[in-house]
Amino acid sequence: MRKTTSTDGAGPGTYDASPYVPADADLAALRRAAAGCEGCPLYRDATQTVFGSGDATARVLLVGEQPGDQEDRRGEPFVGPAGRLLARALDEAGIDPDETYVTNAVKHFKFTRTGPGKRRIHKPPTLRELTACKPWLLGELREVAPEVVVALGATAGKALRGSSFRVTRERGVPLPMPDGGDGVLVATIHPSAVLRADEDRDAVYEGLVADLRVAAGALA
Repeated sequence: MRKTTSTDGAGPGTYDASPYVPADADLAALRRAAAGCEGCPLYRDATQTVFGSGDATARVLLVGEQPGDQEDRRGEPFVGPAGRLLARALDEAGIDPDETYVTNAVKHFKFTRTGPGKRRIHKPPTLRELTACKPWLLGELREVAPEVVVALGATAGKALRGSSFRVTRERGVPLPMPDGGDGVLVATIHPSAVLRADEDRDAVYEGLVADLRVAAGALA
């Protein structure tokens, strides 16, 4: 039976961005096409698609989870507090932030509203949503062709290596790219984990920097 694309979460079908991804498109064309993606229901509540940005010929490509509130409003990834912390950690690790490409496994902000003023609170994407959005990530990987891919957090790691990925077990170790892809994969925590740390925040930050130094050392 042929699978159909479902964007309402009801009835048979799958979430799938593939019909929206133009074949053999460069990054600019992918970005334009992604703006109209309706491959899963997340597009309905998000302000806009947040595609990757940075150096189109970067040797290091970093993958996060999904856009946050500020990223959703501005249309660029990693422009909030976690992005500023990531830039500082990259610089300390010996990787020029301006020579990287940053993106997310999911391109729309998923959130719930709660508290006074009904603030938009981040809600993790499901495996189904990760799978739906993966064609965009694969297109970015193909076009940038980085030497090193850094998975920032468990969600990014699962998007790249499957649902069995555990960041606590696989972080800070050069791994082969899945599916025979070129380059090296290095996993670490998401920079937002540093911001959420109640105790030993400095130690958590230094762990992030140490993992990024592994990524720097993996550059040919």
